[in-house]
Amino acid sequence: MRELLPSVTRLAVLINPEARMNTVDMVTDVQAAAAAVGLQVEVLSASTSSELETALASVVQKQAGALMITPDPLFLDRRAQIAILALYHEVPAIYVNRAFPEVGGLMSYGSDWTDTFRQVGVYCGRILKGEKPADLPVQQQTKFHFVINLKTAKALRLQIPPTLLALTDEVIE
Repeated sequence: MRELLPSVTRLAVLINPEARMNTVDMVTDVQAAAAAVGLQVEVLSASTSSELETALASVVQKQAGALMITPDPLFLDRRAQIAILALYHEVPAIYVNRAFPEVGGLMSYGSDWTDTFRQVGVYCGRILKGEKPADLPVQQQTKFHFVINLKTAKALRLQIPPTLLALTDEVIE
């Protein structure tokens, strides 16, 4: 997002305050990363579909030049609504799941789910064969996908730099 919009000074981050994931740690990490590149962070909350509309409308009110959607089952389920609202409010948004650009979101950067599920299967197999879960090493994802939706970029009147396009794993036209 920084390479696409270098002049943006404020980033909105959408979270679900009722999420089971550790939202506080996620927000803290985003704020630290944003501060390192000179961005201010506006945290927006939504835990229902109607709150999504209010939260995305507030991105413009808070003068955020970009939006980051954190991982959450509600957001994934409502991805089309979020993508439409981001486009309606003319807010460039980045997501963690490629399913968002598939329905009209601007771009996503996240782990390769196929590889993640493969790793889970391998670990389940090892456990079923008798290995103790505590003896298995912790693994972190090593495969990530960067996807850009050029139709959405055009609708937002954004020019995707060739250097950014060169980094993509998939371009949706």
